[in-house]
Amino acid sequence: MFGINYKYLAGAVALFVAMVIIALFFQGGFLRNHFGDILVVMFIVCAIRSIVRSRMKWLCLAVFAFATLVEVGQYFDLVGILGLTGNVWAETIIGTTFDAWDILMYAIGCIIMYAIEIYADKRSNKHE
Repeated sequence: MFGINYKYLAGAVALFVAMVIIALFFQGGFLRNHFGDILVVMFIVCAIRSIVRSRMKWLCLAVFAFATLVEVGQYFDLVGILGLTGNVWAETIIGTTFDAWDILMYAIGCIIMYAIEIYADKRSNKHE
């Protein structure tokens, strides 16, 4: 169940670097506001999959549910409810602005990860 998967670890590192670059060098627009949401769920999937062996379908569904709950938390001002208003880390990680489009971006990111897994499985079975 547990073990290091270096392919997913490398993917998580690459996605993390991409997210940091977007956060540091892009202000607003599609890349920052929406593409970053696709990358964040892909990062979470890769980070978890790098240490936990699980079925991609269930992992993607769990990550999508988690991301959606965080987004709903933004709608209800979760940062404020927790008394963390003004805390830069909490506001960055949890977020403060609800956007229904973000939920679509989370779904796209999870679908991409699931599609990559299906493609990789078919490709590896073809070469056996």
